[in-house]
Amino acid sequence: MSVPPRSFDGVTKSGNVLPLLAVGTTLVFWASAFVAIRHLADDFSAGPLTLARMGVAAIALAFFALRDGLPRPTRKQWASITVIGVLWFSIYHLALNQGEVWVDAGTAAMLLQVSPVLVAVLAAVFLGERFTTPLVIGLLVAFAGVALIGLSGNGDSDVDSGKMLLGALLCVVSAVTYSVSLILQKPLLTDLTAVHVTWLACGIGAITCLPFGPSLLSEAADAPTSSLLWLVYLGVFPTAIAFTTYAYALRHMTASSLGVTTYLVPPITIVMALIFLGETPPTVAYVGGVLALVGVAIARRSPARRAAAAAAKEPAPA
Repeated sequence: MSVPPRSFDGVTKSGNVLPLLAVGTTLVFWASAFVAIRHLADDFSAGPLTLARMGVAAIALAFFALRDGLPRPTRKQWASITVIGVLWFSIYHLALNQGEVWVDAGTAAMLLQVSPVLVAVLAAVFLGERFTTPLVIGLLVAFAGVALIGLSGNGDSDVDSGKMLLGALLCVVSAVTYSVSLILQKPLLTDLTAVHVTWLACGIGAITCLPFGPSLLSEAADAPTSSLLWLVYLGVFPTAIAFTTYAYALRHMTASSLGVTTYLVPPITIVMALIFLGETPPTVAYVGGVLALVGVAIARRSPARRAAAAAAKEPAPA
């Protein structure tokens, strides 16, 4: 009788390292996105920046998505893809782009790490999972950390405390839309490829942002070449590539295991922001970030055990 391979974070160790490589690619590119958005805030407002990012990503993915023919989602799958496109590929980025006008890149990355708690809450509400005591305690601790980050400021004397707090709240809006989209995306990847889901969602996100087209043309005409290059980078690497590799990893890993890996994004972002932007989060924000992560760890104690048991019963991906 053969012994099944042991697993690491929901991925078998039987030579299947591609999901882990996909996760690593996603983390680095997503961390760089926070820096790129912060850099582009001086040249592009939130709406035009979102439209450009989604448009570039949709164009970049078109060849790979169409080389095997048009995807044919069912009506129910189209509904989920449409919601993901509006929430994750439009509202998420609109809120994050505007939020990073008022908070630094590292702080924004830390704020988005409350999403695993939100995923646990949504699973309890919509998927019938038990609303445990650790979940409630973790939720309160995590949002205490978020509040501390929001009140910490970003060291920019030109931004008043009210806008700093609003920027923090917008980052939390991004975390909420990400959490909802993650739950909707997981079932889609059973029948559809990661490239198809990402491409269709990008296209829907770009369509919803078309009203910002005239502003994009105006701002692009005034932007320096370096910012235009950053814009292309943002659309191709942190969006077209990173969202596809994330969807691929989600297809081969449990959502719970994959969510833990995003804890690496804030430290990577902080290092990149220091190198490319010369900025670091204020000291109090670090305390809030640690508090938020502690809350996430508390909230995930019980769901993690259930997810591990569920992962053990899942058939190995083809």
